[in-house]
Amino acid sequence: MAHVKGSGSVNQHKQGARHGKRFGVKKFAGEKITIGQIIVRQKGAKYKVGKGVKFGHDWTVFSMIDGVVKFSKKFGKTVVNVVKA
Repeated sequence: MAHVKGSGSVNQHKQGARHGKRFGVKKFAGEKITIGQIIVRQKGAKYKVGKGVKFGHDWTVFSMIDGVVKFSKKFGKTVVNVVKA
């Protein structure tokens, strides 16, 4: 039993009302990029790393060199590369 009577609803507990996590592709194919810029924010390794890019600790794909973003397929997986411009 409640010690004090409840007084209405709370917005915090609504299902599906919270903000998105801003995942997705941040730099698209053909865009120029510099060292350290984020290319993809993701949950798990949906996009694999290729040349000139690395994973962050939270699966963020970021650039290791200056260049142009390029997406390709390898064994059915989408691979992110950065090639020199």
